Amino acid sequence: MPLTREQVARIADLARIEILPAEAETLQGELNRIFTLIERMRAVDASAFVPMAHALDVSQPLREDAPAEPDRRAEFLALAPETEAGLYLVPRVIE
Repeated sequence: MPLTREQVARIADLARIEILPAEAETLQGELNRIFTLIERMRAVDASAFVPMAHALDVSQPLREDAPAEPDRRAEFLALAPETEAGLYLVPRVIE
């Protein structure tokens, strides 16, 4: 379904792009070629293919999930003026 010049103008308006009348014809042809390519791609039966995340069959090497620093939570909580159930108590900001 080829685009009309009015549709191209509407698309440009929605995209907040100002196009001149001379540019509209060129843009119309380019958009029509893009939509033709999309239609051709949709016509291909790709049901036999498995979607993939990467072109190469690679896996991400992961490091061991181990803490890098000692747990100092109790030490920091002891420095706070007020705590409750392991949480910092702060003044209410929004009423």
